[in-house]
Amino acid sequence: MHNKVPFDFVLESLLPSNPKIKPMFGCFAVYVGEKIMLVLRNRQNHAEANGVWIATKKEYHASLKKDFPFMRSVYILSEGKAETEWQMLPLDADDFESSVIKACEFILRNDERIGRIPKPKKKRKSKV
Repeated sequence: MHNKVPFDFVLESLLPSNPKIKPMFGCFAVYVGEKIMLVLRNRQNHAEANGVWIATKKEYHASLKKDFPFMRSVYILSEGKAETEWQMLPLDADDFESSVIKACEFILRNDERIGRIPKPKKKRKSKV
């Protein structure tokens, strides 16, 4: 697995909010408090999914699209078939870095459109 967290500037931008990084599916999840905010992905496979994924809900997509014109669904999560709740700022977008910094600014301002509390993990039944 690729061990280096991509896009250092994301963590620098979020420093005032004390972000935490957790490996997730070969990517890196960025948490602020108990909320997952972003996922950082820069891998060789499925390059079209590289960039910064935004944890959001469908009800916020239209307003976020006004702020981030290049934002799109993370189709890798739906096998290319449907719009996903998760949205992404693609690495190949002309405004990638400036859009990601803007998303970080929204996070620092506690914008309700970005961030989700993950569902609790199901406890495994122990075999006795």
